[in-house]
Amino acid sequence: MSSASARLLELFEGHRLTPTQRRIAHCMVRRAGDAPFLSSVELAELAGVSQPSVTRFAVALGFDGYPALRRHLRETEPPEGPESAAESAGAGGLNEYQQAVHAEIENLRHLAALLEDPAQVERAGALLAASRPLPVLGLRAAAAQASGFAYFAAKVHPDVRLLTEGGSMLQDRLDGCVRAGAEALMCFALPRHPRETVEALDSARAAGLSIVTVADSAFAPVAHPGDLLLPAAVGTGLAFDTACAPMLLGRVLLEAMCDGLPDAQARLEEFDARASERGLFAE
Repeated sequence: MSSASARLLELFEGHRLTPTQRRIAHCMVRRAGDAPFLSSVELAELAGVSQPSVTRFAVALGFDGYPALRRHLRETEPPEGPESAAESAGAGGLNEYQQAVHAEIENLRHLAALLEDPAQVERAGALLAASRPLPVLGLRAAAAQASGFAYFAAKVHPDVRLLTEGGSMLQDRLDGCVRAGAEALMCFALPRHPRETVEALDSARAAGLSIVTVADSAFAPVAHPGDLLLPAAVGTGLAFDTACAPMLLGRVLLEAMCDGLPDAQARLEEFDARASERGLFAE
């Protein structure tokens, strides 16, 4: 991975960061191009933390302080080549809608780089395929991603249980999944991260479930060392975040899950036959 975001992720990997420090790391990844040039005060304002928190973050990464971290980022930042310079020049003529689309294209490029080694996705697919039932969690902004995943997963998996509503019933439904024999949980977690999602994941871990999470960053508040977290960035250029990369990653996980379900193809063919008999679709 050669992008600025990928280099930052590599720098942060392996460090035990506090929630505040993860927030700073997440901010730097999202502003990867600017990160080497931000002062500690500017970074603190962007991340919504105190300036001393930025200093402690740099020390946690093994640097003497924030100036040393920034110097490291500048020294490892590759010079802008002709191609990237041309892209930067061209970007000046794009309107805000076009810029949002190009930002999502870049997010998809990052995702493609992360998927160069498919081991994590294959492991996640096997975990999800083996769980009976399979709870799929996504609250608030992530509810749409969870619903789409559950809709397609139910075509090949015998028992998918969608959890998109919080409140007192969420724990009851999660307990029901555990009692029914669930071994894994699929979670979609997108900004802003509801506290209920964090609490539900804590409860799922305590019950012994393996957690597979699609989140906007490896440093999201839902991150946990024992989970299998797959990051897919969201676009932030419009009034509301865009989630093309998380949606695509969900489809990739569905593909991997199908590989772990020997009767997946037969189930799909059966559905197509019944849909044709019922005249379910207008095509």
